[in-house]
Amino acid sequence: MTEVRLYPHPSLRPLGDAAIRIGLGEGIDPSVHRRVRAACLALDRARLPGVLECVPTYEAVTVFYRPTVVGYADLERAIESALAGLREGEVPAGRRFTLPVRYGGPWGPDLESLASSHGMSPEEAIETHRTGLYRVYMIGFAPGFPYLGGLPERLWTPRLDTPRTSVPAGSVGIGGEQTGVYPLETPGGWRIIGRTPVPLYDPDRTPPALLAAGDFVRFLPVGTEEYRDVEDRVRRRAYAVECAPHEET
Repeated sequence: MTEVRLYPHPSLRPLGDAAIRIGLGEGIDPSVHRRVRAACLALDRARLPGVLECVPTYEAVTVFYRPTVVGYADLERAIESALAGLREGEVPAGRRFTLPVRYGGPWGPDLESLASSHGMSPEEAIETHRTGLYRVYMIGFAPGFPYLGGLPERLWTPRLDTPRTSVPAGSVGIGGEQTGVYPLETPGGWRIIGRTPVPLYDPDRTPPALLAAGDFVRFLPVGTEEYRDVEDRVRRRAYAVECAPHEET
């Protein structure tokens, strides 16, 4: 367990007529992320009446609630009380997943152009990307889509000027200073450098999303034959993704 101190002055403001945004810091930052997770933990323990869901983001927690059950002013006071009670929060350790990835070719159509834009070979770009340990800061955009921080700066690349109308499920992409994995086939503008056969979202799984905020991801380059083997085992539900506890130092 990691001891963290909650941000001393969270800022609360209404977000529409059925949500409250709790601001806890600024930027894509591990310390802000720990505050966000600590706040989620405190709110979950408080079990506030009328609250439907607490959704973590990079800098904040959004609390969705039923205004027919609890009013904004009453819920704001209850949230402030719940957060004030968490002077030292115990944030559970995340999990560390290893995802096999087939980089380049039809699996990663943007790899060569991305590498060239940074004066790198495709092999250098793959090695740079695979050596990172990526923190799941939040889930969004599509069910199970992980926004991963920790991308080496030399790979930071703007999104495509014109998004694709369809990106295959499992596609590993780079957008700005982040990397991520498309859990479903959707439109998208991130630069696609590879693909994993491991499903990040499965409605028949409990929970459906493989990853959660606070987890970590490593990418393992594999060849075509190994990719196809994992793909086949996933199809037969005979594949278990590599997962271990991750204690932050």
